[in-house]
Amino acid sequence: MSVELNHTIVHCRDNRESAAFLADLLGLTVGEEWGPFIPVVLANSVTLDFATIPTASITPQHYAFLISEAEFDTAFARIQALGIDYFADPHQKIPGEINHNDGGRGVYFPDPSGHGMELITRPYGG
Repeated sequence: MSVELNHTIVHCRDNRESAAFLADLLGLTVGEEWGPFIPVVLANSVTLDFATIPTASITPQHYAFLISEAEFDTAFARIQALGIDYFADPHQKIPGEINHNDGGRGVYFPDPSGHGMELITRPYGG
């Protein structure tokens, strides 16, 4: 059986802001608005469809992105240039550092709606 994730909806306070934030950070393209959704397409054709909902209704989620070492360098430089708080761990107990789990690099940071974003250069257990 071949099962693939095709898309998921990301609740946010401002769909344009959140889509642009992720796209700019990772060098992705924001797609055309479709109804209430602003899509960002990932390399494996999965789309993150950003949808604006009331801020009080947003339940923070975790999104982890596997990227190359070069993409990590670029994205991490953008995180630093934008003054975004970042952490080596998901519990935000090690601020201002990255991790080197599984022989790669990783970093955690919030998006504009408070979702926990993670960038890794090696998959867990890799």
